Amino acid sequence: MVTEEDVRAAVGAYTVPELLRRNAAEHGDRPALTGADGRAWTWRELRDDVLAAADGLRALGLRRGERMLIGMSSRPEHWIVDLAAVELGAVPCTTYATLTAEQIRQVAVHSGAGVVVLEGPAELARWEAALAAMPGLKGVVVVEDADGPHTRYADLLTTGPGEAAGPAADKDATTGQDDPVTMIYTSGTTGDPKGVVLSHRNVLYQCALQELVQPAPAHPRTVAYLPLAHIAERVLGIYLPLYTAGHVTICVDSTRLPATLNEVRPQAFFGVPRVWEKFAAGLQHALSALDGPQAEAVGQARELAAEAYRIRATGAALPGELAAALERADRLVLRPLRERIGLAEAVRLGSGAAPIPAEVLEFFGSLGMTIMEVWGLSETTGAATSTFTHHYRAGTVGLPMPGMEIRLADDGEVLVRGPLVFLGYLQPDGRVQPVVDEDGWLATGDIGSLDEDGLLRIIDRKKEMIITSSGKNIAPSAVESLLRAHPLIGYAVVVGDRRPYLTALLMLDEEAAPAWAAAQGLGAVGLKELAAEPRVLEEVTAAVERANAALSRPEQVKAFRVLDHAWSPASGELTPSLKLRRRVIERRYAEVIEELYAKGS
Repeated sequence: MVTEEDVRAAVGAYTVPELLRRNAAEHGDRPALTGADGRAWTWRELRDDVLAAADGLRALGLRRGERMLIGMSSRPEHWIVDLAAVELGAVPCTTYATLTAEQIRQVAVHSGAGVVVLEGPAELARWEAALAAMPGLKGVVVVEDADGPHTRYADLLTTGPGEAAGPAADKDATTGQDDPVTMIYTSGTTGDPKGVVLSHRNVLYQCALQELVQPAPAHPRTVAYLPLAHIAERVLGIYLPLYTAGHVTICVDSTRLPATLNEVRPQAFFGVPRVWEKFAAGLQHALSALDGPQAEAVGQARELAAEAYRIRATGAALPGELAAALERADRLVLRPLRERIGLAEAVRLGSGAAPIPAEVLEFFGSLGMTIMEVWGLSETTGAATSTFTHHYRAGTVGLPMPGMEIRLADDGEVLVRGPLVFLGYLQPDGRVQPVVDEDGWLATGDIGSLDEDGLLRIIDRKKEMIITSSGKNIAPSAVESLLRAHPLIGYAVVVGDRRPYLTALLMLDEEAAPAWAAAQGLGAVGLKELAAEPRVLEEVTAAVERANAALSRPEQVKAFRVLDHAWSPASGELTPSLKLRRRVIERRYAEVIEELYAKGS
């Protein structure tokens, strides 16, 4: 059993710059970072570039405690300038690429950033109005060539301290574990984004937790594919590889993720629920094509793995006979299936950021994959609770991480306390304002419940709970999870606040729906045609009826509409971590929603 003392001992006195120095000294020739284009850095090379970039940023006037905004995709230069800012004691903050020009301006002004680093001409154009509105701006760095009075990234690496660098004492000031290491703007699913300020202690405690709770091999291989503006990727893509001296391979294009996983064969992987759902849909489609002895062998192997999954959930050891049979089935049948998605060597598997359907967890359990579901916020440096390999229950987010405490307020809101709780929110005047109460408890905004074993179940966001016109309180995410259990349905949004009953907007899965249509002999058709196809609508109707059968009467969906197009972060209905932006969706589809209720009235 891992304790808080174990974690604190593992963190030691490290800070992020000290870990980078350690890796360069002790693991200098080991691979550290590989870009999507194949460019690679060893830990020594990465450290050298970080120090050079730090000198360049210092020459621009970036100082300890100041903020630096990064508007760039996941590429090696992003890692370098981010760590360079931390080297100076400044606070880097990555912005989401999907922000509108007005949202960029809001973040830019609120942050009070002294330096902005942008990717290229396109970003420079999108940021033009925001840059003009930043009175404290000292410099703009552009990675790719672009016209204008800015600093080229290549020049940043060769600038050196120069006369503008200021007193040497500032450069050599000691960074402590309680100093800020980064700022993250929340994705804004229920309101305006807030600047979450995290400390070195916050992020390194999370890193030590990950390694102690579910150890990976030394110097693990991982793939970074989520935006670095997201807490999960910031921890798993930057700080955890620093802590483990691991090797990160960047995947910029989400369509390349399966291929990248097969190339890298990572030893740890975190997937947001939508990623796991897509993997499950693809594997289920492949399994449905099997027949004869092959199908029988896969079925028998999956039954063994499913039985082991259920036993392990209780913390019990597998019976010897089952363990031996499963070992053979895994080697001959299940491991090759996991190799199809590049995760045969992954020993740490996780999911978070949104609820994942229990059916998806159980499906992967039948393939010999135990996915740990975590729950947390940017404000808790990511995972505050987790299911564990010896104690898990589908539908729950597990127990508090070692050192963390949870309790429920009178209205069911989840409160957390512990070393992962952030420093506070950035204020417009540059102060960092803590938001915990006098006893250190943080109100998370999530409504939850605790079962008899103390496992936490997240019901929904407090602000997203539906209260029908008859006064029934309904958690939309629970209904939506049941609807998404069918592979045809990619996203579901349940509507019903102050209404007599629930309705739903359904989006077909961009990959599974065409594959299903092809299997039905419908040929190559797009979402627009499929949304009107009678056989698709019949299948979706059956899926809604199955979901309703598992729900109480007030929770049942009485009417729905299958949309003929896709949602994405770029179109605005989803956050960059693929969570629903309910306010945006309900506003954009207000007419469709009214039609659904008009038909039922």
